[in-house]
Amino acid sequence: MLNTFSVLSPHLKFKYKFVTINNLAFKFHYRATFIILLVCTLLVTSRQYIGEHIRCITGGSIPEHVINTFCFFTTTFTVIRHYNETLLKDGVLPHPGVGPMYTEDPVKHHAYYQWVPFILFLQALTFYAPHLLWRLSEGGRLKNLVDGLHMAHLSEHYTAKTNITFGPKCTLLSRDTVDAKLRTVKREFTNHFMVQRHWATRHILCEVLNLLNCILQIVFTNIFLGRKFWNLGPVFIEEDFTGTMDVLDTVFPKVTKCHFYKYGPTGSIQKHDALCIMALNVINEKIFTFLWFWYVVLFCVSVLALVWRILTLILHNRSYKFTAMILSFASPGRLNPQDVEIITKRLRFTEWLFLYYLAKNMDAHLFRKVLRQITDELRHPDEDDDHDEQRIDTVDGRHEVDDNDIAMVKLRYEGDHKKA
Repeated sequence: MLNTFSVLSPHLKFKYKFVTINNLAFKFHYRATFIILLVCTLLVTSRQYIGEHIRCITGGSIPEHVINTFCFFTTTFTVIRHYNETLLKDGVLPHPGVGPMYTEDPVKHHAYYQWVPFILFLQALTFYAPHLLWRLSEGGRLKNLVDGLHMAHLSEHYTAKTNITFGPKCTLLSRDTVDAKLRTVKREFTNHFMVQRHWATRHILCEVLNLLNCILQIVFTNIFLGRKFWNLGPVFIEEDFTGTMDVLDTVFPKVTKCHFYKYGPTGSIQKHDALCIMALNVINEKIFTFLWFWYVVLFCVSVLALVWRILTLILHNRSYKFTAMILSFASPGRLNPQDVEIITKRLRFTEWLFLYYLAKNMDAHLFRKVLRQITDELRHPDEDDDHDEQRIDTVDGRHEVDDNDIAMVKLRYEGDHKKA
């Protein structure tokens, strides 16, 4: 079992990411739903849990592997008039939908089980697509701005002029480098929107795509299951599962019929009536029942995310308290009321949203410094800022590093890492 799911291990490692470019609703789509659908795909393609997907019996007239292959790759069917729980209880019928049939009897063909793994895998890709589109559109700008600042609180205790690297992904910046990066963040915050005026528009578009894709997948799954998926959840909740037939037997039959035709010894066509055990549907019914409830949760989360986005569009430049609450939530700590008032009145929504993500990805005390620099520029837009003329260069290694400083910083880093 562990070997089966080993292919998903790269996606199941929920590593902490220092930079966040989306919200919780995005994570419901591209992370949770994506992984759930991949796990479901593996379940329906693995034979070690349910054995053969289909086994048919014809009384020995046809080799077993022949009839199994034929009935799986064509279609099986059930007789609609034999979905009768009373006859099942009386022992007249052996299984729901299975029994003697006449030419005029309406039947229900079942071919969806051939496509289940392909459909689940394609659905997984569609739920990941909006996130991929947003990530390509964002282009790693936030990561480039805040890279290295997640350890900046340790720089207060580090007096040397060079940076220290801890492993492949952790770098402790010197005070001069941190100050230079903060000036860069402030400058790029202004310059960024001279080129990227549609940054927030693209973010909202991807949020809308999340909702539209969720609706599309619900509708598509309903069509795929013969329009039985739409009310599968409510009917499942109402079902007591104490009788000989339940609602899942009509959507995911466990026993079906299959007709196989071949030439007889004299050249006439012979019809062989096969009884097929659909072991795969034992897994399918549980997967799609769970997906019904999950899609409902996902739809509600997506709608709430759009409602929240509309609320931010309306209130971002109208309510001082709203902006203060949002920024305080993203970056805990008390903000200067005057700074909050300035950005509420002066920033467009694109700038406001980008500032929110800066707050989420920076230490609180660093964000307050950047916020003060941004609001100072908004108060005095015509004054030149000498700091903006400095280049974005890290401090080189021309100064010697004090061994005591390095030892002290490493101890503080290891202590913070253990606490985390």
